[in-house]
Amino acid sequence: MKRIEFHDRDKETKEFMDILDAEPSQITFVYGPINSGKTTLINHLIEQLPAEYTPFYINLRGRFITGYEDFLNVLFEIDEGDMIDNVSEYTTSILKDLKIVSGIPIPLNLFQQIFEKKDKSKDMFKYIERFFAGMSKKSVPVLIIDELQVIGDMKIDGLLIYKLFNFFVRLTKELHLAQVFVVTSDSLFLEQVHSEAMLSGRCRYLQVDDFDFETTSAFLSEYGFNDEEKERAWNCCGGKPVYLVKLVNTKLVSGDLSEKSKMMLEEEISRLIFLLARNKERKRDIIDMLSIFASVEEVKYSDDLDIDLLSFLVKQNILFLDPVRRMIKPQSRLNLLAIRDVMKNA
Repeated sequence: MKRIEFHDRDKETKEFMDILDAEPSQITFVYGPINSGKTTLINHLIEQLPAEYTPFYINLRGRFITGYEDFLNVLFEIDEGDMIDNVSEYTTSILKDLKIVSGIPIPLNLFQQIFEKKDKSKDMFKYIERFFAGMSKKSVPVLIIDELQVIGDMKIDGLLIYKLFNFFVRLTKELHLAQVFVVTSDSLFLEQVHSEAMLSGRCRYLQVDDFDFETTSAFLSEYGFNDEEKERAWNCCGGKPVYLVKLVNTKLVSGDLSEKSKMMLEEEISRLIFLLARNKERKRDIIDMLSIFASVEEVKYSDDLDIDLLSFLVKQNILFLDPVRRMIKPQSRLNLLAIRDVMKNA
């Protein structure tokens, strides 16, 4: 099967590079609906980074993290070579070999020392700060953490997430040591962290949304879609990259695009019906909230909305909250169509 190439994210790429070109001073939240291409964009940008940047990409998606040991094992990349006690010496010794790493390198003996300490977070942050300080003399560290909301409820002498963000502020705004990017589709998580971790003036937002119609049309043209097929694809799933790829793969194997579009919508309708069935005690409230989208595609967030219910529907990947525009919309056009279909019979 033909490989689907990365496609046109010029605007987001420019924003990302403009941030990197400036001195580290703010945390950058990379946000957008689920499957809008955030991780794909980040991986593409990492591969294109100039040599003066050293990226550390840590993806928490699918990682089973129940405690501090799990988190440390994800955050660090343990070096089982020589025992080294001097962080600066260690940083110098490995800097020439670093390319793209999935964790922050640490000698085994230093990792064990951190894990044995009572206040693990303090020693963890101290090590990372010293490591980045040594690295910043020759390279700009770029720390990227994907799906950070996975540890949003983890408590170690208080919520770990707020300790992390305070540390990120120190790395960026106070010390200017590293660029820090937090990637997530859970925008309510961003809202909560922004207010409770007091990040006003200490963070910026970079949105990675679904493709607009022109970009969708250009993408589909690369795979031989005619105007009628493009219109069908847009009416079915909008500019959601993951769904467009499914349609492209269907066309590449000479499949029926109309049948595939119908099948994708039926799958989303079934998912929504099962969600209502599993949550009978909240069914009426869910229906009331989703019924808002019977005639509109997005609504303004207001304080009278049930925040717990909204959070539930966001976590179930039914709705998306844009924290910058403060607008709520279905996660995709396919979600919108499924909502409207189910609401007709609710």
